[in-house]
Amino acid sequence: MSEKNREGKRTARERLAEERAKQKTAEKRRRVLIVAASVVCVLGLAAVVGVVAANSGKDKDSSSGPVVVPSGAEGQDSLAIPVGKEGARSTLVVWEDFRCPACKAFETAYRPTIHELTGSGKLKVEYHLATIIDGNMGGTGSRNAANAAACAQDAGKFPGYHDVLFENQPAETSDDYAETGKLLELAKKVDGLDTPAFRTCVEKGTHNGWVEKSAAAFRNGGFSGTPTVLLDGKNIYQDQSMTPAKLKQQVEAANKG
Repeated sequence: MSEKNREGKRTARERLAEERAKQKTAEKRRRVLIVAASVVCVLGLAAVVGVVAANSGKDKDSSSGPVVVPSGAEGQDSLAIPVGKEGARSTLVVWEDFRCPACKAFETAYRPTIHELTGSGKLKVEYHLATIIDGNMGGTGSRNAANAAACAQDAGKFPGYHDVLFENQPAETSDDYAETGKLLELAKKVDGLDTPAFRTCVEKGTHNGWVEKSAAAFRNGGFSGTPTVLLDGKNIYQDQSMTPAKLKQQVEAANKG
C-alpha cells in the first residue's frame, strides 16, 4: 500500500474519531443538564423526565398527523428506505440524522465506496432516519429533513437527495433544515425532484408521523448514537480499524462465499 493511501485511510479514521468525540461531549453536556435540573427544579422528578424526553430525539410537534409510509419502504414497520439491488449478498443498515456531524463525516468517507458496491449489485443499504439532534440541540430540522428525504423517496430520488442533504449540512447548532424553503432549494440540485408533488409533501409534512415512528424505533433500539452502521448485523462503526477499503473487502468476500 502506498504512503498516500495509508495517509488517506488514517485521515478518514481520524475524522470519524473526532466526530465520535464531539458526540460524546454533547452527550456528557446533556447528562449534566439533566442532573442540574433534578437539583434546582421545584417540580422534581416530573421536570427531570421532561428534560430527558426533550433530549432523547423526540420533539413535541412531531406526533401530529397519520403515519404515511414512503413508497417502497421495507422492513419491520416499513421503516427502512432501501438502496441497491434486492437480493444482494450483503446488507448495510444505517441509522442517520441529517443534522448529525458524525453522520456527515461517515458519509464523506464512505459514500464513494457505498455507491460503488450498491451500483455493482454487491450491497444493499437500508437507511433508517433518526431525529436525535432535534432532541439534543432543539428544533425540528432533523425531522423536517427526514420528511423531505421520505418525500424524495416517493419521487424515486432518495439517494441523490440524501447525499445533497449531507453535502450541505448546516452547523449542528443551526436549525436551517427546519425551514422548508431551504429543503426545497436543495431539491433543485437533484434532477427531476423539484415538482409540485414533492413541494406539497415537504410543505405539509406528509411523512412526519412516519419519521416520528422511525425516531421512536431508534430510541427503543438500544443504539448509542448516530450514525449506527451494521454490516450483515455487525456494528462496523465501532470497529476502529474499519476503512472504506476494508468495508469493500468484506462485502466482496461475502459475495464470493
